[in-house]
Amino acid sequence: MSQKILPSLMCKSQKELNADLKRLKGNARKLHLDVADGKFVPNQTFQFPFRLSRDFSYNAHLMIKNPEAWIKKNLSRIDLFIPQFEEIKDVDQYINFIKHNHQKVAFALKPETRVAPLKRYLSKIDYLLILTVRPGFYGGKFLKAPLRKIRQIKQANPKIRIIVDGGMHPKTIKQAADAGADFFVSGSYTTKAEHPKRAIKKLLEAMA
Repeated sequence: MSQKILPSLMCKSQKELNADLKRLKGNARKLHLDVADGKFVPNQTFQFPFRLSRDFSYNAHLMIKNPEAWIKKNLSRIDLFIPQFEEIKDVDQYINFIKHNHQKVAFALKPETRVAPLKRYLSKIDYLLILTVRPGFYGGKFLKAPLRKIRQIKQANPKIRIIVDGGMHPKTIKQAADAGADFFVSGSYTTKAEHPKRAIKKLLEAMA
């Protein structure tokens, strides 16, 4: 996953998805799908039989109940599955399932979720997504406090790649980069921008 900025999509229809994909074509190679079921979070996204373009590869952040069923259904379409750690009932079983299917192991953490419950699994995890907003919608207020988790995680396993998701714009992305993040999810600032390429460039420049 060499692309540092991951434009995110929160689509409610194929028409909206097609428009976002068209806007981002040529501006990114990997996209971040935010999947919401209206239960784990109050919003609903990708709750339709969506069709994806082969012009991109995809991560899927699963803000849903029972994410395993969604993963099994979409194994061949998604590059990296990122379920909420809070929704995985048997973590060891889940990790074994993902590795058996030759996938990287990733989890997302809500802003209030501590690192302690993950410590015994950190040696088996490839990616962790740190939410820096309350999950579910574009444009949430940036929360700086969750960035403190990055140092704890990297101390336990320096090989884990950290994805920061939420409120990323030129002023906040520098804070996330300085805290040790490796990748940055940006929704409203990039995906909905009139010129996504310029927006992505501004984010990259802000980290320098």
